[in-house]
Amino acid sequence: MEILEAIYTRRSIRKFAMGDVSDDTLQKILRAGMSAPNSGGQRLWQFLVVRNQGQMEKVIDAYPYAKMLRDVPIAIIVCFDQSREKYEERWQMDCATASLNILLAAHGLGLGGVWLEIYPIAERVDAIRESFGMPEHVVPFAVFGIGHPAEEKPALDRYEESLVHYDYW
Repeated sequence: MEILEAIYTRRSIRKFAMGDVSDDTLQKILRAGMSAPNSGGQRLWQFLVVRNQGQMEKVIDAYPYAKMLRDVPIAIIVCFDQSREKYEERWQMDCATASLNILLAAHGLGLGGVWLEIYPIAERVDAIRESFGMPEHVVPFAVFGIGHPAEEKPALDRYEESLVHYDYW
């Protein structure tokens, strides 16, 4: 799949068909996440891969709209590692670019994905941190259910000329 097709056709998938995701495919997705642009080369992210269904239930308990995770073979939790921070107030952008790369890679590999925010909702951050034994300096940013889509969503043309300004406002 070429890059523009992947960008234009990627949609949030909330219905999944069970089926494994190979270690090779998972590594490609994680490699894409780690290839994202980041502020000053800080690479502030850490990734927690969840395959165990018991652990998946902990995410569902912490996040009321995450029930679709019962049907995915993997979830990836993108986290901010404060111990690596050199330049303050940039980590959300870095984690967001890694997150988008994860979703685009999954889509490009024929899988579906859904972005479920954790940060900045303190109850979710605390619940995920506690459930997975994360140290205090690690902040869970978002969780991504990745699997085989059981729904097809049409591409949407979201371009709006009225949102574009040239040379001045």
